[in-house]
Amino acid sequence: MVLKIIIGTIVGGALGLLYYKLVGCPNGSCPITAKAHRTAIYGAVLGFMISSLF
Repeated sequence: MVLKIIIGTIVGGALGLLYYKLVGCPNGSCPITAKAHRTAIYGAVLGFMISSLF
């Protein structure tokens, strides 16, 4: 169970970084996607929440 949550959190963070690289925020005014570390944190939190459901 714990391993599944850890993997989900890591995958979520990686997907957050991928989203930043592919979509990002061109003018820097987006609060979530303006910085890479913020996007990775939000992705990790979402990955944690989704993986803890299962």
